[in-house]
Amino acid sequence: MNGHKSDMSQTTLITPRQLAARLEDTDLAIMDCRFDLARPQWGLEAHTAARIPHALYAHLDHDLSGKPTASTGRHPLPPVEDFAARLGQWGIERQVQVVAYDQSSGAHAARLWWLLRWLGHTRVAVLDGGFAAWQEERLPLDVTPLSRSAAHANPARPARRFDPRPDEDMVVSTTVIEEAIASRQIASADLVLIDARSADRFAGRNETIDPVAGHIPGARNHPFTDNLDSAGRFLNRGTLRERFAKTLEGVPPDAAICMCGSGVTACHNLLAMEVAGLQGARLYAGSWSEWIRDPKRPIEPGTA
Repeated sequence: MNGHKSDMSQTTLITPRQLAARLEDTDLAIMDCRFDLARPQWGLEAHTAARIPHALYAHLDHDLSGKPTASTGRHPLPPVEDFAARLGQWGIERQVQVVAYDQSSGAHAARLWWLLRWLGHTRVAVLDGGFAAWQEERLPLDVTPLSRSAAHANPARPARRFDPRPDEDMVVSTTVIEEAIASRQIASADLVLIDARSADRFAGRNETIDPVAGHIPGARNHPFTDNLDSAGRFLNRGTLRERFAKTLEGVPPDAAICMCGSGVTACHNLLAMEVAGLQGARLYAGSWSEWIRDPKRPIEPGTA
């Protein structure tokens, strides 16, 4: 993110130093997506205590997801108009560069990255290494105590109008997965279903989140953590390509469907594929937590 303003659009990853150089840009929106499934309010509490300057908070459950129902997964996609209104409240419109960050891995920030791309906004990047990397490089922090309400609005960023242009081809429904299994598309490698959950959850040996263990028949496991180095930063393009090549096994990337437990960390694999130059993969937004809502749907049970 350097050079003239017209050349500053960033669409995958941004480093802490690159972001620090643009903190005063009025066409920059920094979104704090820190979250913990076990402690849903932790991210907001962390944000109100300390944050990257000018950052606003985006809560996974309340801002980046719709309300779950008896037939959806744990984090259904937010309704388009509702999410577009929220983006407008955050001061985001077409020319605004968005940078999303979480604590370190990008697992939650990638959800906002994907949602914006789904609505046609490509000027969005994830902070590589997240808040931990920002702190490690001793870059500026805003430690002014905030109320919870102030975490979602910044008087210096007036509301704007966000015009959503959803690309429904980026999303796959449970019905599509059911049909693919019935027609043996997945089994014949016409489609590849990539599950971002950890290897032990995929194998059903350590399911602590969802009530049923196992995975969808024919799915392949590519834990999102395999996209990262030991410091929580994304691996380089070549290494990512090599790792996904092993998962794809010759299937083109645009025949890949990414999933996870609830459609969140699947976005991390989609981001990593984009970094690797492997474009066109889609998201199964309902993922495992939606698949298991109907006990008639086939599963590969846990091995524990």
